[in-house]
Amino acid sequence: MSYDIRLVKLVSGDMVIGKFNTEARTIEEPATIQAMPTQQGTQMVLLPFGYPFDQEMHGTISMDHVLFEYKYCPEELKTKYIEAATNISLSSGGLDLSGAGGGLNLG
Repeated sequence: MSYDIRLVKLVSGDMVIGKFNTEARTIEEPATIQAMPTQQGTQMVLLPFGYPFDQEMHGTISMDHVLFEYKYCPEELKTKYIEAATNISLSSGGLDLSGAGGGLNLG
């Protein structure tokens, strides 16, 4: 099954990844991406948008609340999002996005 995964920044400043619904113009099952500084650089954390009150990814966000849509969403980030949203493992290795001050660890 193929999903149209989009990475966007909301008017609130939140960076969100989710499944784009063309007809409804919404982001479904949104997850927020938070950068956390560590001693090794920057670690990216993928959480359900409603965290800490929601432990699962569900709900929708209207594209009316999107300030910016990223032209490029890294394939590794899409894979980690799909794994988190569906509880199905798609990759066998770790996620390593080198450069720009550190790696991306969504595990």
